[in-house]
Amino acid sequence: MSKKRTLDAFFSPMSKRSRNEDGNSEILQEDEENVSSSLHQHYPHPIKNLPLSISKELSTLPVKTGREFSDQPDLDLLYFEPFIPSSVSRKLFDFLRAELPFYRVEYKIKRGGVETQIRTPRWTTVFGLDETSRFDDEGHVVDANLKTRVSDKRYDKYPPRPIPKCLDELRQSTEMATGCKLNFCLVNYYASGSDSIAFHSDDEQFLGRDPAIASISLGSRRDFLMKHKPVSPGNADSTAINAKPLKLPLGSGDMVLMRGKTQSKWLHSIPKRTGKNQEDGGKINITFRRAMIKGGTENYYNYNVGTGPVYKWNKEAHEMVVWKP
Repeated sequence: MSKKRTLDAFFSPMSKRSRNEDGNSEILQEDEENVSSSLHQHYPHPIKNLPLSISKELSTLPVKTGREFSDQPDLDLLYFEPFIPSSVSRKLFDFLRAELPFYRVEYKIKRGGVETQIRTPRWTTVFGLDETSRFDDEGHVVDANLKTRVSDKRYDKYPPRPIPKCLDELRQSTEMATGCKLNFCLVNYYASGSDSIAFHSDDEQFLGRDPAIASISLGSRRDFLMKHKPVSPGNADSTAINAKPLKLPLGSGDMVLMRGKTQSKWLHSIPKRTGKNQEDGGKINITFRRAMIKGGTENYYNYNVGTGPVYKWNKEAHEMVVWKP
């Protein structure tokens, strides 16, 4: 693919076809309303733009005003139940699962001097760029202030790519609803109850102090668990010792905005589902955030794209399969 593409070319029209790229299923009439795609040299394949019917709905979000959760020590949540109407959220789930490139990232970590190989227990993908840089009209990374081409080995190892239009429309609606500036989009796909994410907090330094994280759920309902980080008995802030765990059964279209001290003081997770609830039809979680420095860009692409193969949803097999150009 030629690198000399204007910004308009990211969303250039594609010729109409009777079948999807994998040749497995007919394109729905609704999809033909808007057949243009986002293109970039670091996308493994073109990423279709949203059908107009979905795009119009996203411009009117949120469906309901968010409820505040601030009755626990250090907790500051805004819970939209839902953020996206149910009639749209399922269509959006099916569209994103079918069109986005996904990865099953593996990496090594050291704990107590012991090196462990980790295989991410979910499918991931990421788009965006930290605050220090931006994409110019040809899709190259340039300094946000100087407008000169950025030469950084971290960008060379994990080339950043702009948020495709199908996700950027949702980002813009999220910014309008929350008043937060967001420049990164992480997408997790949980194929079944066996996929999960352990307790963690998004409190990395590259996010700045008290970052806001907007988390949108699509597809099957999954529990979203939160608990306060451990507090020593001798800590002056004795109220945090009495913090109670929180469980939100996030349904399709729901959104949680975590802000204030939530990331520095609380942990969150999506646990495994067992027994008859294990096969749950799949869930997509989209999180928007704002990375401040280059370390954020490197981190996100390392742990959500990595160097492994690209996977794409196969409708006939009803699973992610290795994508072949």
